[in-house]
Amino acid sequence: MPTVVLVAALVAAGLIAGLFYAYACSVLPGLARGDDKTFVEGMRGINIAIVNPVFMVTFLGAPLLAGVAVFLHLGSPSLPWVVAGFVFLAGMVLLTGAVHIPLNNALEAGGDDYAAVRAAFETAWVRWNVLRALVSTAGFGCLVAAVLTRRG
Repeated sequence: MPTVVLVAALVAAGLIAGLFYAYACSVLPGLARGDDKTFVEGMRGINIAIVNPVFMVTFLGAPLLAGVAVFLHLGSPSLPWVVAGFVFLAGMVLLTGAVHIPLNNALEAGGDDYAAVRAAFETAWVRWNVLRALVSTAGFGCLVAAVLTRRG
């Protein structure tokens, strides 16, 4: 059971890290090429579409499973890696709640002065997303190390 939970956490962490990586290197650069209305309406649409069961299970499941794995690996040589993975993944959720969700809400409520809405959103959201991609990737990497440590 400990291995199954750890691998499930690893898979979920990889998926979520990949998502934030994809935002950083394709979604946001692609939207940045558009005019203000296209950018704002595109992000508004993405923000609505992403809140779905598959995303939420993965996004919240990665740190939750890593947290369970911590308790299942007490006394194991892989414990420090599991703990580190959990901390990074919990940090990703906290970062999203503290920065991205408020920015997304402001984007949604910003009205139709697209240039002003975009100016208040884009730079901050992109920079913080790069950090979120790095943090979630670090969590994934720690869980990889935990699996490799378990294998001896």
